[in-house]
Amino acid sequence: MTTDDALDYYTRPGPFTDPGAHRDALLALPRDVPSLLEAVQGLLIHVHLTWAYEVEHRPEHSEAANVRRAEDLLGRLLADGRPLTEPRPPHERLGGTCRHFTVLTVAALRAAGVPARARCGFGEYFPGPSSEDHWVAEFWHAEEVRWVLADAQIDARQRELFGADLDTADVPRDGFVVAGDAWRRCRAGEDDPDRFGLNAIGEFGDWWIAANLIRDVAALSNVEMLPWDVWGAMPEPGDEIGPELVGLLDRLAALTADPATAAEAREWYGDDRLRVPAVVLNANLGREEPVALG
Repeated sequence: MTTDDALDYYTRPGPFTDPGAHRDALLALPRDVPSLLEAVQGLLIHVHLTWAYEVEHRPEHSEAANVRRAEDLLGRLLADGRPLTEPRPPHERLGGTCRHFTVLTVAALRAAGVPARARCGFGEYFPGPSSEDHWVAEFWHAEEVRWVLADAQIDARQRELFGADLDTADVPRDGFVVAGDAWRRCRAGEDDPDRFGLNAIGEFGDWWIAANLIRDVAALSNVEMLPWDVWGAMPEPGDEIGPELVGLLDRLAALTADPATAAEAREWYGDDRLRVPAVVLNANLGREEPVALG
């Protein structure tokens, strides 16, 4: 795949980044990335961090965090007649996760004609020794001719909370580690797989890295699933990963770890072990759910 082909592909929305009837409202958001990130932060609140904004967690926060489509998120945000350019006070923001901040950012960039994609991996700028399960956006910086990582979730409050000293509009590659790079590093003995996971539930390991690598391949194929959606070859917690799957993940990691070749992972997406099926397990809700990809 040529660079031009990849840029064209990532300018077009996928099923979860298509704003649908809300495209004009989305286009009202700022075009420069730092301002866009700030605008998205004024619309969403992380479902596990409501307390940090002195907001009581409500059931609707968790319910919204299970919404997959940007069109549906935008519909909820616009239901009261306010434009997306109007920041909501924290108690009126829509619940979501890092993935939702990312999907809205990617949707806005694509609507504005900027190639962008969601990336699944691990953040190194959260407290503690672990590398935390996380999603960010990756956009094409035409002037600098490179892919740039951008974290829409980390606002001023979270910078203070986490002690995160970074440019969220240009996150360094050692600050956010894409899942393929985490897999590659652990396979090479350069890092410890038991460092990668989610501190909130105390789960870590190579199985988590493997699952995020499969999620990243789906996202690179414009299918940005929920962070707790499970399908295909994703191992269960503590599963031993067999040699056949290890070989596949090694190949995917080699492609996805480098932003210049990440788009080539799309060529593998047709594999039944990787492709998102019509029904997936929502592990957060403990139930199977249909996924409309048309």
